[in-house]
Amino acid sequence: MKKTITIILLAVLIPALVVVGAVVFRERFYAWLALLVAVISCVPLFYAFERRDSTAKELMVLAVLIALSVIGRIVFVEIPGFKPVTAVTIIVALSFGGEAGFVVGSLSAAVSNFYFGHGPWTPFQMFAWGIIGLLAGLLKKPLKKSRILLCVFGALAGILFSVTMDVWTVLWAEGTFVPKEYLAAIGAALPLTVEYAVSNVVFLLLLAGPVGKKLERIKKKEGLFTEERPTARAEKNPADIPEKEELSK
Repeated sequence: MKKTITIILLAVLIPALVVVGAVVFRERFYAWLALLVAVISCVPLFYAFERRDSTAKELMVLAVLIALSVIGRIVFVEIPGFKPVTAVTIIVALSFGGEAGFVVGSLSAAVSNFYFGHGPWTPFQMFAWGIIGLLAGLLKKPLKKSRILLCVFGALAGILFSVTMDVWTVLWAEGTFVPKEYLAAIGAALPLTVEYAVSNVVFLLLLAGPVGKKLERIKKKEGLFTEERPTARAEKNPADIPEKEELSK
């Protein structure tokens, strides 16, 4: 049930909001739309946090990963399609799950655009990187087993990001979705799409091994991003306390 709600929120409600916002409100409300996407993208993760006792540590880990993703995007500012954001998002999803991947991907776009510039494209970037993280989390078992499958997924993720941004290009230019214009936009963006795909494969080959191992170590050591478990208070059985006190007398 929780997975179904997560998929509906992240893969259905958010793109619907993004598209409606682009068509109806256009430039006037993109900042509020980006904020709304950010809030909704965090809802499933925060709901999971409420059921566990490791909230602060998990949030801190995600904040650090978002910061690293943002710094990586800024470092490669001179090469438009060569960014580590997608790779970092995928690696996070493989270790911590699709919800965490969505949060890192979407908030990496929101935060880094304070440097690159916010605009009506921001919600589309947030959704594109977020949905890549969610898909990586859903497919994490086969992706973790095969480096080849991981590279193929990284390349496809680059294509997915590009064609998602092409939707924004058409909506912004035409005010509505025109298939013919969309195909033209995809063709015009083809060199950049190839660059996205290649860069994802390169960064995954470089980072998936060392970064993935560190994240798995943190997850195991700190007990982060695991299935629901009782809190420390609930783990203590009150019935045992009098018995222990009686034995100590």
